[in-house]
Amino acid sequence: MKSATATGHVTSADGTTIGYHRLGDGPALVVLHGQMESAQSHRQIAEALAGAHTVYLPDRRGRGLSGPYGAEHTVEREVEDLDAVLAATGAQHVFGVSVGALVLLRAATSLPAIRKAAVYEPPLFADGPAPTAWLTRYEREMAEGRVPAALITAMQAAQLGPSFLRFMPRRLLEFLSARMTAGQDRKARPGDVTMRMLAPTLRHEARVVAELAQTQRDFGAVRADTLLLGGAKSPAYLKAALDALERVLPHTRRVEFAGLDHSGSGNTDLGGRPDVVADELRRFFA
Repeated sequence: MKSATATGHVTSADGTTIGYHRLGDGPALVVLHGQMESAQSHRQIAEALAGAHTVYLPDRRGRGLSGPYGAEHTVEREVEDLDAVLAATGAQHVFGVSVGALVLLRAATSLPAIRKAAVYEPPLFADGPAPTAWLTRYEREMAEGRVPAALITAMQAAQLGPSFLRFMPRRLLEFLSARMTAGQDRKARPGDVTMRMLAPTLRHEARVVAELAQTQRDFGAVRADTLLLGGAKSPAYLKAALDALERVLPHTRRVEFAGLDHSGSGNTDLGGRPDVVADELRRFFA
């Protein structure tokens, strides 16, 4: 049974509107989505947690209910956005996914409101700079209006998607991406956030990932209890990120989900198992 959903918004420090969906009842919990996602991407995990929490699903900048990125986007703008949501909702518990998890970790070094932080596979490059060479091709394809091709470029750079895709010809991958994107555009309802809409956000997400590469020592300042989550089927660099964080976070526990990958916390149509991840979150935030 779906919980009733309301929407609201806050104003971040630079005047940008940050919108959110709200559902459930109980202590406030903020769920911060990752790259190529919007608040909608974690609706099912919010449903699973709504019996114990009032769940807030913000749209990060550049999508859905929220305002645009600024010209010089940095992780500090994202921390300010989260701070505004925490102040308005009174939330002390936050679950962050992928780039949203990186933002949460950075926020937890400076925002005392965060008492518990669960993070799912933050793309922290602990041993060197984040790869950015792919952005040249991505930007060219975006400028040419070849959004499906740009999405494939980004997906391959992040080593995401089923392993069999790595063996498929590039032209076939672009064809399948184009069909999927067009199909989603046709079925989109008012308010839906499609892959085509999300594609431009990738350049800004890459900037945040690059900015936070090799910053794991900074997270020793986190005083919140933390829960590190990941999937057994995820790429090695995401597991290495969790390894690095496990060594520096002062109050942490780690859980690996058998059979899950980077999409594990998302909706089932995105390849997730939100029920499984929600069980662990419910225990942690209890």
